[in-house]
Amino acid sequence: MYSGMLLIFLPLIIGYLIVLKNTSLIHRINAALGKLVFIILALMGMSLAGLDNLGENLSQIMLYTLTFFGCITLLNLATVPILDKLMPITTHTDHKKIPVFEMMLESLKLVGAVVAGFIVGYLLGTPAKLVDKISEFMLLVLLLLIGIQLRNSGMQLKQILLNKQGMCIAGLIVISSLPGGMIAAWILDLPINQGLAMASGFGWYSLAGILMGDALGPVFGGTAFLNDMLRELAAVILIPLIIRRYPCTAVGYGGATALDFTLPVIQNSGGIHCVPLAIVSGFILSFLVPVLMLFFLSL
Repeated sequence: MYSGMLLIFLPLIIGYLIVLKNTSLIHRINAALGKLVFIILALMGMSLAGLDNLGENLSQIMLYTLTFFGCITLLNLATVPILDKLMPITTHTDHKKIPVFEMMLESLKLVGAVVAGFIVGYLLGTPAKLVDKISEFMLLVLLLLIGIQLRNSGMQLKQILLNKQGMCIAGLIVISSLPGGMIAAWILDLPINQGLAMASGFGWYSLAGILMGDALGPVFGGTAFLNDMLRELAAVILIPLIIRRYPCTAVGYGGATALDFTLPVIQNSGGIHCVPLAIVSGFILSFLVPVLMLFFLSL
């Protein structure tokens, strides 16, 4: 199973090699990517419904989620503040109102897709093999579109390399997250490579849940989804509280979402100086999610 996971890199690489000049086409790809995520998450919900001993498995998902979330968060918040002391950043607030409820609602829509899939799967009893086959095909298409999206996001390699703080933030998040995943795996008596893979989601819960679910089944898919969703929701609450004193930590804890979802919160709470850091850090972590996760799952 793990040897086959390496083949999933191929559509991601192919997608990243595709350069698009047509803005309208890029927008259509982004829209298609969003719809595809909903479909795959619904399929993940259908897989969850087909589990034997459903109640026991749901309890296991919650235990895994809280353990991974706690270990990774503690190490992130203990490590990244070092960078705030070494590379201080000036912040200011724009005092604009951020629709936090609307932002959380967008996340909850994805949860709704999983729940809807679960209900359909539970009521109809959809064959697990059929769901898995469809999910695998959809995953390949998803990774192709993600590769295209990353390549045509407007971020150039020169911009990334020139922003040392953004690179350092992303690096410290990776360095502190992976040991957190290893500790959680040790506590839960799981293989280390699974803990490392789980720690490589960096807040991109939709993709993390899909990749983990495809490789290890719906229990791990549900765990990855909830673990990284908790990170995103915690970031929305935490960023305004700490960004004035610990801007690097606030940006870093946003993880991959600093490129999009939590970017308005970062800009409003910390000012325009934090935006380049968030974009660079978020881009690097977004790029690393499928790369690291697939690598660890292939071990």
